[in-house]
Amino acid sequence: MKVVIVGGGLGGLACAISCRREGIDVEILERSAQVHEVGAGIQIPPNGGRIMREFGLLPQLLEQGSQVQQVNFRRYRDGRLLRSMPFGDDITQEFGAPWIIIHRVDYYRILLDEAVRLGAILQLGAEVKDVYIEQPAVLLADGRCISADVVVGADGQMSTVRTAVLGSPHSPVPTGDMAYRATFSREQLEALDDEKVNELCQNIAVTSWLGPEKHTIFYPIRGGKEFNLVLIRPDNLTLNSRREQGDIEEMRESYANWDETLQKLVSCVPSVYKWKLTHLSELESWTYGSVALLGDACHPTLPYQAQGAAMAVEDGAVIGKLLGLLQIHYLDPRNSGNDPAISARYSAQQLTGDVLTLYEKCRKPHTTRNVHGAIMNRKLFHIPDGFLQMIRDFVLGYAGVTRKSDWTWLSSFRQAQTLGRDVLKDCEKVFEDWESALFLQAIS
Repeated sequence: MKVVIVGGGLGGLACAISCRREGIDVEILERSAQVHEVGAGIQIPPNGGRIMREFGLLPQLLEQGSQVQQVNFRRYRDGRLLRSMPFGDDITQEFGAPWIIIHRVDYYRILLDEAVRLGAILQLGAEVKDVYIEQPAVLLADGRCISADVVVGADGQMSTVRTAVLGSPHSPVPTGDMAYRATFSREQLEALDDEKVNELCQNIAVTSWLGPEKHTIFYPIRGGKEFNLVLIRPDNLTLNSRREQGDIEEMRESYANWDETLQKLVSCVPSVYKWKLTHLSELESWTYGSVALLGDACHPTLPYQAQGAAMAVEDGAVIGKLLGLLQIHYLDPRNSGNDPAISARYSAQQLTGDVLTLYEKCRKPHTTRNVHGAIMNRKLFHIPDGFLQMIRDFVLGYAGVTRKSDWTWLSSFRQAQTLGRDVLKDCEKVFEDWESALFLQAIS
């Protein structure tokens, strides 16, 4: 079996690793002419961490990143601490993997090196012009046509694969929010000679200031040598622009009446880009014959639950696992356990299409819940001053991610649906159920 993956981002690389671990040939087509990843800090929650543990990459991630010890929520105006949620070993004990903060480039490099080590072929400068569904193949801009048993669209929100299989563009729409992203060196922050800033720099914590229509996130990366700051506010980019050079003074003015400590962080930013936060209306289907979409190509989410990359990585792992099960049970001629009744009645392409439908069945309810959870968090984080904000702050003071730290019960229950779900076990169960139904059909 051969899989062509369009897009060499985090989800595409996870899919490549998962497929290679199952003995499936993989070719990754990356439009960029050079191997690179952009961005700053990224959070890897436990559900993403468990996939990394399955891949044997967790030690490398912890070497390059850090295990979050606390998540601190602060009031926007005066910096008053609303809640300090303990993470650390409590998270690992409850969900089976730590909550990690890491530079996105470091995360990307670990996945890329592992995919290549396992034998995935990476083609750079490979721009896809079209995708054929009936006999799966991709047409490149240079005229080459690459055939495969499965084509995976891991090419992000502006997915070429999605446009090709739908027959028309299905473009993301603005959410009304945008983000400034910046990084600092430790030396820059220490030069401020500010006690509260220094205290922030000493903790392996994610700190978030919550305010009307806005919130911010700050945490260390690269072992505390650098720090990541994300500032989210109402969107003022032009309609068709997704990324623009930001105006420093405009950014600082946006947070002029916020906590003095945050303002000092903002004062260190030498230059900044602003990014439009977009959303994709839910697709009717993620799979079309032997073509499947993953990650932002089918379920982009707001960055308010730290689940975007984790969901893409889970998608890739599930696709590889299901295709591996299919290959072992039905497509490998060396397997004497293959059921001749099924092999005679169904073509390899039919079985492959069915298994990709299982991928969607396994993943879609889960990712839909996460997307809706991020939308809910946006509303909770951005409540204006007043009675509702006071209620939010009161409840937040008792909330936690783990059962051990959550006095509300509801918060940890909701988090468990996302952080505690074993998606690889889910896909094995879905495959077994499909296999049983297929056998009954074959003998009837």
